[in-house]
Amino acid sequence: MIDYENLNLVNKPFEQQLKVAFEQFLDRGHYILGEEVRLFEEEFATYCGSKYCVGLASGLDALYLSLIALELPKGSEVLVPSNTYIATITSIINAGLMPVLVEPKIDTYNINPILIEEQITSKSKVIMVVHLYGKMCEMESILQIAKKNNLYVIEDCAQAHGATINGRKAGTFGTFGAYSFYPTKNLGALGDAGAIITDNEEYAIKLKALRNYGSHQKYYNQYIGINSRIDELQASFLRIKLKGLDQFNAYKTSLANLYFKQIKNPLLILPLKQASYIDSHHIFNIRCIYRDELKAFLLKNEIKSEIHYPVPPHQQVGYQSFFSKNYPISELIHQTTLSLPISNLMQQKDIEYVCRVLNNFEK
Repeated sequence: MIDYENLNLVNKPFEQQLKVAFEQFLDRGHYILGEEVRLFEEEFATYCGSKYCVGLASGLDALYLSLIALELPKGSEVLVPSNTYIATITSIINAGLMPVLVEPKIDTYNINPILIEEQITSKSKVIMVVHLYGKMCEMESILQIAKKNNLYVIEDCAQAHGATINGRKAGTFGTFGAYSFYPTKNLGALGDAGAIITDNEEYAIKLKALRNYGSHQKYYNQYIGINSRIDELQASFLRIKLKGLDQFNAYKTSLANLYFKQIKNPLLILPLKQASYIDSHHIFNIRCIYRDELKAFLLKNEIKSEIHYPVPPHQQVGYQSFFSKNYPISELIHQTTLSLPISNLMQQKDIEYVCRVLNNFEK
């Protein structure tokens, strides 16, 4: 059986280093906001090409606190892609703001810059882009729109660790870049963790207070904050894995290139390749109008796949009161998308086998 992912085996190469890090963590007896967090923040900011990094408890908190730091009027509108993962929408609602869904481009699955302008109103304050599946959005066009309309830009980089446009990494275009280090990410912790990168020193200082009950000094609270502190243990694990992130991404790219080269089935739509973009290939998604049958066919042939994501935000039961329109492009993507295995555990022969099975699928 070809697994979609196996985190135990993914982390196996780091086992001895992780055990040493845990022993050191235990011996120090300093578990919250210590030296490991400080060093990880420095190292991740440097890796991304950003001035500052603020470690947090999750990617959701990274999005939420990015919005809170801006101190926007309640009910302000945040333009966001209609096909994103629900966490992006949740962060906006939890911040007391209104998500305004914008359809993606069908070939990149990322927010369509042309449609952004059509949705801008006097209440619009933020464009929250999502670099879905590890492909970055059209940031030059989006930044021009933001500047023209005096809007902030926040990048959801949860799936784009190391992705670039013309050599510039995800998260460095907007005011904030919000990252998740959920265990399945290309840079994954062994639990929940997240971070915000920014070039703005004032915001970085403020975010460090917001993550810690709104406090710069213990028992003195300058802001209404939350508890969202990346812990020392996860920071130490992430420092270890960060050293190999580029190699990890390069290997996934080599697997993706095999898919691009060997999938020949006309029933399948492959991701878009763009010359100036380096995708992180967190997810290798294809589309097929017979998606469910294809998924079953793969499983019958001992290949596991996933669906990212089966239900779009506007159709989620808990979010019905926020959305009244239909979003046909998003719905089409959610109905047809299928994620193929692209784990670092896979070898060339595994990808070749998946491709042979895919090419044999017919309807």
